Amino acid sequence: MGIMNAISKRLGLLTLMMGAAFGGDAVAATLDDIRQSKTLRVAYREDAAPFAYKTPAGQPAGFMIELCQAVAKDLAQQLKMPDLKVAYVPVTTANRLDAITQNKADLICDSLTQTLDRRAVVDFSVPTFVDGATFAIRNDGPQDLKLLAGKKVGVAAGTLTEEATRKSLAALHINAEIVAFKTFEEAMVALEKGQIAAYFAGRAMLASMIKGHPDAARILLASNSLTIEPFALAMRRGDGDFRLAVDRALSHIYRSGEIATIFTKAFGEKERPTPTLQALYMIATLPE
Repeated sequence: MGIMNAISKRLGLLTLMMGAAFGGDAVAATLDDIRQSKTLRVAYREDAAPFAYKTPAGQPAGFMIELCQAVAKDLAQQLKMPDLKVAYVPVTTANRLDAITQNKADLICDSLTQTLDRRAVVDFSVPTFVDGATFAIRNDGPQDLKLLAGKKVGVAAGTLTEEATRKSLAALHINAEIVAFKTFEEAMVALEKGQIAAYFAGRAMLASMIKGHPDAARILLASNSLTIEPFALAMRRGDGDFRLAVDRALSHIYRSGEIATIFTKAFGEKERPTPTLQALYMIATLPE
């Protein structure tokens, strides 16, 4: 009996050591958790329109929300769980990856750019959107990047765009003061008041802000882009079964053309996907 106990303890220690060596990824089992709770937990930002935001009625909305609702519907069919529910977990730019690493959510449905550094923390689905960082100005403001020298420019704190803006301006030897704002709304107010000369963010997000702005005629969107940023859904690292299920769902959504309906609902009847975005959906659609 003593020998068996010793063997059992050693096996238990070995299991713990293996789990630690792989960062706990080897034991990830999101699908099992979903089957047990009958719930898919979706993390989203409440202020990232048109991709993810909270409506005045308090409901999650936006392109990524609609896309994840379609993913949840497909997952329900894959798992044979017609009663699968979706629970929304509000996050911020600063803590959204923590929602996955701390097991508070199963998916991040947001305008989250897939990067190599982030892939060291979470796994990503096939791409869901492609955007690029650019800037907005008042119609009497500097329309060329070089004219921003010596001026204040705004970015959203903690975003990839903040990092890209700093690197791009430094590479062009443009000595502008970068002001980080907690919310997009604060930055737009600063732009309106002339407290900053430009505001850098994703093109789709800026276009949505300008379109819905009461003084839209006074705000211009630059034609050039600083970066190309592929968005994707983030999930727990090392859980290949869940990632495969999500990628299968996205492939079904892209192949069926449902993605066009989701795009129109989020961006409006008059908007059309760019050729780059159309190509992305063709490439990202995986055959069975």
